[in-house]
Amino acid sequence: MNDIAPATAPFHADSEARLDALAVLSQRLLEAARAAGADQAEVSCSEDAGLNVNVRMGEVETVESTRDRGIAVTVYFGGRKGSASTADLREESLAATVDQACAIARHTEHDPAAGLADAGLMATDLREFDSWHPWAVEADQAIDLALACEQAGRDFDPRLENSDGASVGSGSSLSVYANSHGFVGRERSTQHSLGCALIAGRGADMQRDGWYTIALSADELESAATVGRKAAERAVSRLSPRQVPTGEYPVLFSAEVARSLIGHLLGAVSGGALYRRASFLVDSVGQALFPEWFAIDERPFLPRGFRSASFDAEGVATRDSSLVAGGVLQRYILGSYSARRLGLQTTANAGGVHNLQVAANAGDLDAMLAGMGRGLLVTELMGQGVNTITGDYSRGAAGFWIEDGKPQYAVDGITIAGNLRAMYQAIEAVGSDVDPRSHVRTGSILVGRMTVAGEG
Repeated sequence: MNDIAPATAPFHADSEARLDALAVLSQRLLEAARAAGADQAEVSCSEDAGLNVNVRMGEVETVESTRDRGIAVTVYFGGRKGSASTADLREESLAATVDQACAIARHTEHDPAAGLADAGLMATDLREFDSWHPWAVEADQAIDLALACEQAGRDFDPRLENSDGASVGSGSSLSVYANSHGFVGRERSTQHSLGCALIAGRGADMQRDGWYTIALSADELESAATVGRKAAERAVSRLSPRQVPTGEYPVLFSAEVARSLIGHLLGAVSGGALYRRASFLVDSVGQALFPEWFAIDERPFLPRGFRSASFDAEGVATRDSSLVAGGVLQRYILGSYSARRLGLQTTANAGGVHNLQVAANAGDLDAMLAGMGRGLLVTELMGQGVNTITGDYSRGAAGFWIEDGKPQYAVDGITIAGNLRAMYQAIEAVGSDVDPRSHVRTGSILVGRMTVAGEG
């Protein structure tokens, strides 16, 4: 079964040949599963390569080059499921992996929801989304880039006497998913990053902040000098923080933290939470959860999108669709298993969502601040104080106090609290200042009123 090129072959130069080999291997594993008596089977094969370097205070801390691969086999005997995986491509190891998956399936309980997604839902229009942009960066080049980034930040202000370091990462991934419906899907993607974290001040007055850039193509990364300077500006701006009196205020979540509010929604409307009835949004399709103007759309086919795909993790064809329209929740986020448990159909979200876009109804951050007038701008969230069963929300926060639409001073050591259902209803604006570093694309989000626990 071992048709994969040896690990010493150039990873980027022969990516198509490697995908071909993974596809051939997947078919042989499916044939072995059928021969063992499985009614249905699916195989996921992947190969990854990466380079990561870290520097701190002008010195190299780590250089890591990685090459990984994985083969996962899942078989179904009626409603009984078994899975096994390996990274060993020897013939005997692959055969043992199939045998182990079959043995597990024969000992599991029957589950009527188990099985492949329906054959009629398999993707047929398979395409690429300009997501393959290998970066021929050597370790020495990556080190120089990280050092330049950190130095640019440290040179920005004499109060930046310490650093948490700078890093450069580059990764490439090849994957094939195949199942016994005859579906074979191939994907290849790259992702590159550059980041820096700096420490301003001394002793008990120290403040830390940073910045990073991430893209599928290295030519879309911000420059090392820009990343270092932004990290420096953010760290210095947090010096001499104060608290604010406990009370209820408007809270503006900056774009990089605003997407966490969308993340809580995704968790609450995902199939696993719903069929377990462990969500505050059970039976919420068709309900107005947000203001009338609010909308979230899923766009799987964006060129160079972080989560662009023709098919989900089960081979189901993806499609453009609305998650929220007119403030109303349009659907859940389902794979085939959770859909069956709920008596519904998969939404092609096995493995997660594909490129969410939150519609803006306001201008950039400055315009949002001007519109808020007085309140709290949150730029960092701490802790995990979110109860997805009740929707109760309580998290540590840091940011800036706003008066007359302008930042007045840094704020730290406070807690913001509310209930997600009420917070969603209280959203007053979404900015156009979209943070492009995620598959959840949103600008700043203004919640009209939240409890802020500070002094007193």
